[in-house]
Amino acid sequence: MATGNTSALMALRDPDIRLMLRVREDDPNAFTELVARYQHRLVGVLTHVVGSSEEAEDLAQEVFLRVYRNRKKYTPKAKFSTWLFTIANNLALNALRDRGRKPAVPLDTRDSGPFGPRPAEQLAQDHGVTPSFGLRQAELAERIRAALDTLNDRQKLAVILNKFEDMNYAEIAEVMALTPKAVKSLLSRARAHLRDALAGYVYMDGSNPENAPESDEDETSSDSEDRP
Repeated sequence: MATGNTSALMALRDPDIRLMLRVREDDPNAFTELVARYQHRLVGVLTHVVGSSEEAEDLAQEVFLRVYRNRKKYTPKAKFSTWLFTIANNLALNALRDRGRKPAVPLDTRDSGPFGPRPAEQLAQDHGVTPSFGLRQAELAERIRAALDTLNDRQKLAVILNKFEDMNYAEIAEVMALTPKAVKSLLSRARAHLRDALAGYVYMDGSNPENAPESDEDETSSDSEDRP
């Protein structure tokens, strides 16, 4: 009974959970609507993870296939988007392991993507990123894209989930099978890396990179937490 009450409370807060519960009850319109809501978002995120839009399309289809096959077992325990992106991340990691190498396909910042700006353009438009030397928005996005491409896969995914999906530390931790502390450290290192990579081109967090505060995490102690 307690589980049922928890599910009902979560459904009240999350319309996507309500939609998935309709999918569980074999409502075909609900599944169609769910796919429409998340197809582009999944493809956008997966493209950045695996480096190929075609492979991302295939992986997104597999995500929805798994959602539908397991619909009868669905019990809300987190936000629907967190659950969905956890499935997506696991499939993407499996694809990368099968490939045996990191993505080699460059990402095109000129394509704004189906659900909004890509991370480079998103960060270029962020109020915490201030252009230096009169860079145009497109030039700034290109500089940021190059900096993002120097992040490792885990840092990049954490930044994407944080910027694109507006996920907090706990939600990203669930998707990536980390602790919130490890996610905080991961994002802190990613931001520090971006500050260094973009020094002289942009000011991040509203200040000159040289004056940016250091991370409040002991990154050395948390290294073991964010290893696979």
